[in-house]
Amino acid sequence: MDIKTNSSLTAAADVSFIRGGPFYRAQQALRLVHPNKWNLSRRIILLIAISWLPLLVLTATLNPAGFLSLIREYRIYARLLIAVPVLLIGENFMDSRFRLVIGHIRQVGLLDSSGLAHMDGVIARLIRLRDAFLPELIVLVLLVVHTALSYRGLVDATPWLGQGAGAELHLTVAGWYAVVVSAPIFQFLLGLGLWRWLLWTYFAFQLSRQNLKLVATHPDGHGGLGFLGLTAAAFAPLAFAVNAVIGATWQNRILYHGAHLADFKFQAIVLVVIIGLVALGPLVFFVPRLAALRRRGILEYGILGQLHSVEFDEKWIHHRAGHEAEFLQAPESSTLADFGRSYETIQELKAFPADRGALYGLAASVVIPMLPPILAQVPLAVVLKDLLEAAR
Repeated sequence: MDIKTNSSLTAAADVSFIRGGPFYRAQQALRLVHPNKWNLSRRIILLIAISWLPLLVLTATLNPAGFLSLIREYRIYARLLIAVPVLLIGENFMDSRFRLVIGHIRQVGLLDSSGLAHMDGVIARLIRLRDAFLPELIVLVLLVVHTALSYRGLVDATPWLGQGAGAELHLTVAGWYAVVVSAPIFQFLLGLGLWRWLLWTYFAFQLSRQNLKLVATHPDGHGGLGFLGLTAAAFAPLAFAVNAVIGATWQNRILYHGAHLADFKFQAIVLVVIIGLVALGPLVFFVPRLAALRRRGILEYGILGQLHSVEFDEKWIHHRAGHEAEFLQAPESSTLADFGRSYETIQELKAFPADRGALYGLAASVVIPMLPPILAQVPLAVVLKDLLEAAR
């Protein structure tokens, strides 16, 4: 590998799809983030102070009768005390996974010189998009439009939030603050996370189109692309945050509006499908290449296997007379066994480059946030009682 290619790869490995853009630069200016330090605790405390504490103060001072309802409001906790911190943590997690994968591509020599040059161009393009003002402005505009068109359908007559019903529903001061400030903070962070995931998706698509140096007998069982499965877990924080907010909404409807878990069955199925498609979509780009690698490997190694097996059969089955004592020391037997294991590796090659660990992590990000609505329908005491009775 020449010096130019190596230095180019090093630059590609150091790149970040997360550390950039107007919002990130604003945080840098306020000393909330540093080049190699996310300052998570400081940023989480600041956003909680901006989004949640004013709700307490405004309700306690202007609407004391609704203060208890705010304290009991799980929807606020799920959105501001769970989802927002998880999204901030997810930035760091996503950044580290993407850096790890790009660095591994450099280390294993997955691309030839032309492929490296192309991916360098792709990375440069993505960095320009990451730093552009327009994408984050679009996220902000969509957020404002969504809030203006749908906020009345998202609020109800909870004492701290609003009074009245239907067209006569009037938001409290805390309610307006929640609609105008608190909720958009979560939505903006979620929009940024999805935008950055879109950047990674484009990178994965471009990578899948290159002349990758794949090996059918690679021990990872994915032709050498098993490391890409690490990126599926990078979407887990976004999935967790979304499900926490949706789960809180469903819990509220079950507890206070007479809904049942079965009412959300279709929505739950759609939600799982969407999360699966978004989280695993970038890996689907590599499925045709790996499926073709498996087919080609079976044929090519099948030819070698046939030649070797015929020679072995002729020598040690049909013409072994007088040479039995030499069999244990003959190299052909161990070679045949090793080749058999290589062929089994090809047969077991999986075209989808994600291991079970990544899928389990993604599944947990869907299931755990949904426990509150489940427990709202089936109380924890009943669940524990049934478990104890089953264990007797």
